Amino acid sequence: MAKNITILGSTGSIGTQTLDVVREIGGISVTAMTTNTSIELFEKQIRKFSPELVCVMDAKCAETLKKNISDLDIPVLTGMDGLIAAATYEKSDTVVNSVVGNIGLVPTISAIKAGKDIALANKETLVTCGELVMKLIKENGVNMYPVDSEHSAIFQSLQGNDMNRIEKIILTASGGPFRNREDLSDIKLEDALAHPNWSMGKKITIDSATLMNKGLEVIEAKWLFGVDLEQIQVVVHPQSIIHSMVEYEDGAVIAQLGEPDMKVPIQYALTYPKRVKNSFPKLDLFKHNSLTFEKPQTDKFPCLSLAYRAIKTGGTMPCVMNGANEVAVSRFLSGEIKFTDIPKIIENVMDAYTVKYDYTVDDVLAADKWSREQAAKVRFDHCLDNRLKKI
Repeated sequence: MAKNITILGSTGSIGTQTLDVVREIGGISVTAMTTNTSIELFEKQIRKFSPELVCVMDAKCAETLKKNISDLDIPVLTGMDGLIAAATYEKSDTVVNSVVGNIGLVPTISAIKAGKDIALANKETLVTCGELVMKLIKENGVNMYPVDSEHSAIFQSLQGNDMNRIEKIILTASGGPFRNREDLSDIKLEDALAHPNWSMGKKITIDSATLMNKGLEVIEAKWLFGVDLEQIQVVVHPQSIIHSMVEYEDGAVIAQLGEPDMKVPIQYALTYPKRVKNSFPKLDLFKHNSLTFEKPQTDKFPCLSLAYRAIKTGGTMPCVMNGANEVAVSRFLSGEIKFTDIPKIIENVMDAYTVKYDYTVDDVLAADKWSREQAAKVRFDHCLDNRLKKI
């Protein structure tokens, strides 16, 4: 099972767990890896896994790392050019894309064109440019393996079955930390970052709290599995034990269950179609003996509805929705806006945008840039009287 991989974002939550998998099962070499600014952890990873090429997105941090690993014969690249070089490194056959945000789009496309298989944890790649990316996957004869626990569960539940016999995909959501909270007007940052089941990065944790993460996953599932939007149902499952399900036309529902742990989905993406024994936590059904399901509360969490609106509108609208969300979340994390302002900003930007339907990757990048600029401008006296003008 010898495999050479590039990890984009090795110091993040998915990246560090990918390295845990590499260490656990063996047979996988890390030939290239990247980070943004976390050079202390990155240096430890470099010395442990001995990649042949590394990239630090931040130029100043890259210079510091060069000095810190001057005893090693490893080139340290920087910026988007460095990220693309890592993604297309000739000795890598699989690229694990675990960077957060739309910055993962261009290196993913570059890797696909270079003939690399993709283990995808960067959902924004398919959210913003799904139609074009899946077309490139087919044209270049490469594979895309889902790393998100929900999409991995769907992928596993499809094995050995006819895709044409799918009735619907059932995408499970934990409901986040505020599922049973009525008033969201005074949410504190520390509460929003306290996910009840999963340990994730800050941006994804906030997306989970707003249910935007589930909206992004709906769009991702549409492109990844080639189903109609009407065939995707979101179900709140607070225990996060059933990671997702597939219902077939005969009424059979096949689900994948497991502990709320990303290592198994990561491993399956790297070892598919084989399964490899590991020492990761195993599911105890006597401990998790009550599984419940609820409808999502879209009135209380409008981000999910905004994601549905974006993909129904189509064209470049999902990209605009995603860019606005990234900026809104960043503004919340910095203490600039309230939790409930996040969907207001996204809706404001979407309302002001004129969609482009016949689009290229450059159009997607332009839409992303525009949406971020607009989302940064939205101001509140806690009303939306100052609506953006449509362009």
